[in-house]
Amino acid sequence: METCYHCGEKCIDEIIHYDEKSFCCSGCKTVFDILNINDLGYYYDLERSPGTSPKNLEGKYDYLDNTDIVEKLLEFNDLNTQVISFVIPSIHCSSCIWILENLNKLNPAIKSSQVDFPKKSIRVNYNSECISLKELVILLNRIGYEPSISLENYNKKATVIDRTLIYKLGVAGFAFGNIMFLSFPEYFEVKEFWLDQFKVLFRWLMFGFTLPVVFYSGSDYFVSAFKGLRARTLNIDVPIALGIAVLFLRSSAEIILNLGTGFFDSLSGLVFFLLLGRYFQQKTYSFLSFERDYKSYFPIAVTRLNNSIEEQVQVYKIKKGDRILIRNEELLPMDAVLIKGKASIDYSFVTGEAEPVIKTSGDKLFAGGRQQGGIIEIEALKAVQQSYLTQLWSNEIFSKNKLSSFQSLTNQISKRFTIAVLSIAILSGLFWLIYDPSKALNVFTAVLIIACPCAIALAAPFTLGNLLRIFGREKFYLKEVSVIEQMAKIDTIVFDKTGTITTNKRNSISYEGIELTKAEEGILSGSLRASNHPLSRSLYQLLKKNNIVTPDEFLEHTGKGIETIYMNNSFKIGSADFVKTESVSTPSVKLKKPEKTSVHISSNNIYKGCFTFSNAYREGLSKLFEVLKAERDLIILSGDNDGERENLELMLPRDTKMFFNQQPGHKLEFIKKLQQNGKTVMMVGDGLNDAGALAQSDVGIVISEDINVFSPACDGILDASAFKNLGDYIDLSKNGIKIIKWAFLLSLSYNLIGLSFAVTGHLRPVIAAILMPLSSISIVAFTSVATHLFSRKLSRNLKH
Repeated sequence: METCYHCGEKCIDEIIHYDEKSFCCSGCKTVFDILNINDLGYYYDLERSPGTSPKNLEGKYDYLDNTDIVEKLLEFNDLNTQVISFVIPSIHCSSCIWILENLNKLNPAIKSSQVDFPKKSIRVNYNSECISLKELVILLNRIGYEPSISLENYNKKATVIDRTLIYKLGVAGFAFGNIMFLSFPEYFEVKEFWLDQFKVLFRWLMFGFTLPVVFYSGSDYFVSAFKGLRARTLNIDVPIALGIAVLFLRSSAEIILNLGTGFFDSLSGLVFFLLLGRYFQQKTYSFLSFERDYKSYFPIAVTRLNNSIEEQVQVYKIKKGDRILIRNEELLPMDAVLIKGKASIDYSFVTGEAEPVIKTSGDKLFAGGRQQGGIIEIEALKAVQQSYLTQLWSNEIFSKNKLSSFQSLTNQISKRFTIAVLSIAILSGLFWLIYDPSKALNVFTAVLIIACPCAIALAAPFTLGNLLRIFGREKFYLKEVSVIEQMAKIDTIVFDKTGTITTNKRNSISYEGIELTKAEEGILSGSLRASNHPLSRSLYQLLKKNNIVTPDEFLEHTGKGIETIYMNNSFKIGSADFVKTESVSTPSVKLKKPEKTSVHISSNNIYKGCFTFSNAYREGLSKLFEVLKAERDLIILSGDNDGERENLELMLPRDTKMFFNQQPGHKLEFIKKLQQNGKTVMMVGDGLNDAGALAQSDVGIVISEDINVFSPACDGILDASAFKNLGDYIDLSKNGIKIIKWAFLLSLSYNLIGLSFAVTGHLRPVIAAILMPLSSISIVAFTSVATHLFSRKLSRNLKH
């Protein structure tokens, strides 16, 4: 079968030959024409089949004629210049970047366009007198790059980039380098005339370099320590702030009283490495969104009927009683009642139930469903903010910060460490106060200086930061490093079914009934070829190898099925109720309604049988569950019916618990009960129906076929192709915690060596200057090497 020159898809419905090339539809041919006319044929040289097929645009973007909506979307609007940014999920290669950054060649009114490839977004500057926003969006659609415009865009806030940490790190690094340079003569006690002459000047220069380090770069540690003490909590910043303060005060005293050179080198190095660890910890995947809600999914505007006149209205302005038009593939943004038309509503993204629901006039429709069929007219029962779906987001769990109830390993240790350090410092000071008062102050401050937990504070950021990078490389994107610590504690994993352990990309199809003749198979294939229904397309892919016959007559009943006639032979294809009408069952085949999704067939009013669609499960599912069950409880929690229970029982471990017909609220409460019973829960889901459970769980992971399109709020996004590796990711998280503990032991050994000098009153500046940076550098090196070794093991497992 030939493939389309533009989009690379197989030419199923038709083949258009043009300019010695094949196209699957007139849309792709038109795009090819546009690019060639504007001398942009180089687009196809960069990548083979780089485009996407444009869709029917009739009426789709009429809401962009509304100036109020346009004003909300624009980033800049002054005189005749407008600037706007779009997310374009279909950006995937160098050709995409090239064509999108050459939009001015397609329309001179576009002044400039810049693509941000990691974020899959484009920023366009255009002349609003020559091209409107609507025309710009249609142009992007015509060349196959449909922008994602949702309710989230309407309410978006300006992104504020905080570079404070980078500035503080730069100041600390600059000061550290200069102070180390000025300190070398002191380290080695070089006796040289000019060095001795300028020794005092060098010391005061070091003091000057240290001031911005303490009062600017290190200010966050004092603030955090103060807040911790005010809340009666000994966090890791308490001993760090105490160490910085003692280092600075003692060093300043030595400079002022001309007693020595102080510890400015150790102080600046301490702050620099701590800030480096914090910067490393804060790095995350800015091009992914982990905090998405229904606003990312809802349309920005709808078509309202006002005395039979259509008008585009911002969705928040819809009130109870308003009449709304919903077209094919459009989403219901509010709860409503069906007034006119035949509705076939796909609620899979809300409830997890894969079967479309057929509704008739007078039936209630819920927000979040997608119409599959012709135009329907509905009457709003509630405003958008009061719909069933949006009320799900009013649950307190969506405003709760998981980290507020989570104590990191570092903070758990810091409490005991702080108490121990203060106790040693006080006892040592009291001992020397009695034994030799001249050494008491020196010993007290030396203990606080050498025992400053900089290495302990660095262990977790560098270990977890490395793991965050490694996970990302292996297609597992986590929101922040604390998620890794929480993953290591998981003892219960709850999986959604539809879209999570099953894949939407393929289905298993089986036939039950009277064997079809070759002629009947040909008519069936030809009938399915003309339908756009998802089940028809899936079944056609299975049967297209037959000798296809084009029906003489074709009639599609939205939400029910297809009627076709070929040479006086009539066919009915569709739901059980639709095919049953006027059909006669044979003794060998009785018409029944199986629990699974099915397409029934009758020929000349005689029932032939049905094709049953079974979920196709993700590769490696059985092996993954076998690996996970060794240390954890496994649960299937599905909004779908239990038609797949038998299949799952055969595939999964015997002790896997399964619960079906679970609504979003039920899932959330289920997770909450597990936690109340002392369980640490990971929820793995994919859609809005899992949003509450994902937020309630200790770790919420979303499975996504495309990491850049919509996914609900979560702690991590797992590429569907890497689903089978989930057990390896959890194991690596546990190994990461082991690395941190080993690093703590290494740091403790440094502290004990340093304390042995400090407590006995023999701490010399050169020893402190060597031990403190050395401990920090060794921890960074150890954690980097250890995580690299464990990641190599993970990579080997993933390749197999």
